[in-house]
Amino acid sequence: MPSKRPAVRRAQDRDAAEVRQFVENMSMTLADSGFPRMAARVLVALLTTDEGALTAGELADRLGVSPAAISGAARYLVHLGLVERVPVPGSRRDVYRLPDDTWYSSGMSAGSIYTALARASASGVAALGPRTPAGKRVAEMRDFFVFVESELHDLVERWHAQRGG
Repeated sequence: MPSKRPAVRRAQDRDAAEVRQFVENMSMTLADSGFPRMAARVLVALLTTDEGALTAGELADRLGVSPAAISGAARYLVHLGLVERVPVPGSRRDVYRLPDDTWYSSGMSAGSIYTALARASASGVAALGPRTPAGKRVAEMRDFFVFVESELHDLVERWHAQRGG
């Protein structure tokens, strides 16, 4: 009887062109959703490396771009908490890697943007007046951001608990 489990694919057995195509397709999907394209390519390249960490030069080689293009994208990803920059002992180089529990960490930090947007919206309501048509629209936006932040926090916590975190 055939096994229902998928075959384990070792790095040396992978089709490099197929992996590159996945990197580009996933990057394009992220970019179509508003994520900067080069940052998306760097993130997906790190996701698909078995080494777990790559230098800017290694990322540039894998993606066929300049190290300068990697630098800006990596800085953006570090700012979002999706990537960590780690110094290489005894070297002036750094490697970029995904933090442990990447999606939990980024999900928790993503909630703070909704808090900031809710606060900014609240000041708009005060400036416009809560009973004016514009004030009511901005109040609805504020209420939406408060709701999303609360739900996102709970959702990320449930994900963390499911993963055994």
